[in-house]
Amino acid sequence: MRLGGPWAWLLGLPTAVVYGSLALFVSVLHNVFLLYYVDTFVSVYKIDKAAFWVGETVFLLWNSLNDPLFGWLSDRRFLSSQPRSGAGLSSRAVVLARVRALGWHGPLLALSFLAFWVPWAPAGLQFLLCLCLYDGFLTLVDLYHHALLADLALSAHDRTHLNFYCSLFSAAGSLSVFASYAFWNKEDFSSFRAFCLALATGSGLGFVGAARLLRRRVEAAGREPGCPAMAVNGGLCEEELLVSSEEAGSITLGQYLRQLARHRNFLWFVGMDLVQVFHCHFNSNFFPLFLEHLLSEHISLSTGSFLLGISYVAPHLNNLYFLPLCRRWGVYAVVRGLFLLKLGLSLLMLLAGPNHPGLLCLFIASNRVFTEGTCKLLTLVVTDLVDEDLVLNHRKQAASALLFGMVALVTKPGQTFAPLLGTWLLCFYTGHDLFQRHPPAPVGSAQPWPEPPAQPPAQAPALRQGCFHLLVLVPIACALLQLFTWSQFTLHGRRLHMVKAQRQSLSRAQTLDIKMV
Repeated sequence: MRLGGPWAWLLGLPTAVVYGSLALFVSVLHNVFLLYYVDTFVSVYKIDKAAFWVGETVFLLWNSLNDPLFGWLSDRRFLSSQPRSGAGLSSRAVVLARVRALGWHGPLLALSFLAFWVPWAPAGLQFLLCLCLYDGFLTLVDLYHHALLADLALSAHDRTHLNFYCSLFSAAGSLSVFASYAFWNKEDFSSFRAFCLALATGSGLGFVGAARLLRRRVEAAGREPGCPAMAVNGGLCEEELLVSSEEAGSITLGQYLRQLARHRNFLWFVGMDLVQVFHCHFNSNFFPLFLEHLLSEHISLSTGSFLLGISYVAPHLNNLYFLPLCRRWGVYAVVRGLFLLKLGLSLLMLLAGPNHPGLLCLFIASNRVFTEGTCKLLTLVVTDLVDEDLVLNHRKQAASALLFGMVALVTKPGQTFAPLLGTWLLCFYTGHDLFQRHPPAPVGSAQPWPEPPAQPPAQAPALRQGCFHLLVLVPIACALLQLFTWSQFTLHGRRLHMVKAQRQSLSRAQTLDIKMV
């Protein structure tokens, strides 16, 4: 069926725009989820403490295991590429399978998002089920979306082009955080529910539309005559990557893990990325604490709220500048430069001390923005590791979703280490326990919860000094560890070019590039 009239222009959208729009449909939901799900269950549904911690514990385990689990279920057939009934496996078929999966799982993600905002079960049970369902569908969407980045393009230029639109649309999706403030009201939840329903409807329909457009582009490219190599107007070749039955064989999970254990660059990368994930979540967890104890006397509450909101948007906008640099200098050099910048700014702040509010405000904001921005650039490095994994292990098809899942398995513990290590360091430096509660007043007291005794004069300055040391010493330690591990990573320059050339040779077909303009 041919689309005409007002819909015809949709078919002319560049593939990069359609691919990037998928990030918009995730971002509009996920930022609202992160900001409100805890407050909703604690303040609106009145979940009890035991049920809350049980839900969070189960969620922690599920969140750590579902990435490699779904990656293995999705891509294990690509490790051996064993044909069925003599059929061949094509790169185009792999891309189409991922696109169809996004068309199904995207709307299911939107439905699971809606399940948070309407009470339909006891609060503890609903909390557990909603978290696991939402995170499961979010993981599937993220895995397939990231895998497409490695499957749709091979050249660094085209991958950064795709990632550019992801950052642009993610920044647009982050604006839902600002819009949500107009609807959030714990006393009257109906307007916020209507807002979330509008977000979920738009996201679900967007996933369906984008998946159909992307599928049409892939199918149309496969019908184009010829297969121009690395051409700007190139298409997806119809030629299939046939696998002979004599080469086909099964591979177990243990064998795959042993292959990863021999993948030197993968091991150095996940070591560096573990520190990066830790630092990203450390900044997110302690951003309000730093604002309170270091800047509350110098900035207004509205300014602090604005800084918190803009920190969701700025990393995506920041990447719009860094991605062109990646095309020119390579991702490795840009990431190394960001580590050096992190180290230099932290040392400068340490020398300046905590008594410069303007410099502190700039450092707190820039530290979070640059750290989050670096996380988004590292997706491009994982796509290069997908290429190297294919070459090193002579695979017939890149197991991109599985490799993204294995990276997540190793690095997600950084999310848990961040609040645990941060609160321990704060207590170590200052003696201030964030979980300390004041004891109840004795019977007969005029006030049921009396004011705590006045702090000794040295305690408040000690807490402020401890927060400052935490603010600057953690980035310094992270930067030094990352500079060391990153220096051991060799998949850049000549080696990266060699890997990409060998991937083309092993595939026995031209580069898998869909028209980008």
